[in-house]
Amino acid sequence: MSAGMQEPRWLDAEQQRAWREFLRGSARVLDAIDHDLEAETGLSLNEYEVMVRLSEVPGRTMRMSVLADNLVHSRSRLTHTVRRMEETGLVVRESCPDDRRGVNCRLTDAGFERLRSIAPGHVASVRRHLVDRLGPERMQQLGAIMALLTDDEEDEADAAAHGRTRSTAPR
Repeated sequence: MSAGMQEPRWLDAEQQRAWREFLRGSARVLDAIDHDLEAETGLSLNEYEVMVRLSEVPGRTMRMSVLADNLVHSRSRLTHTVRRMEETGLVVRESCPDDRRGVNCRLTDAGFERLRSIAPGHVASVRRHLVDRLGPERMQQLGAIMALLTDDEEDEADAAAHGRTRSTAPR
């Protein structure tokens, strides 16, 4: 090992077990919810999340770069998702009025109505695969744990700076 490089802090057996359970559990829950949504609506969880995020902001419009950051998607992945959604009339891309280099994504009225119609089934799936299995106390614990892994303070400041509030839209 060269000078300055330190031995990694390896996970102990309990940490390794917890890490693997996190990977398996999160993948299974997300796959199940995505499968339900796709089977019932033809939309992916990523497409649904785009619609939800847009439904939460004034004018149902958000700059593509901000939307990508909010969804933790690469810009190219979001562009492909939005292109598919545009083809079915759920969203439209428009030039930013205040910055012609930027592109906004807007949820159409048809997209908003589609979101409203499919939200109950999606929420039932989230309940079935996660919320009801954990129960209220563990669900609160999960939320607290996941909040440790995100920059909620930064997200709140960003939302306030852009005139947004916490979500009240169907999740």
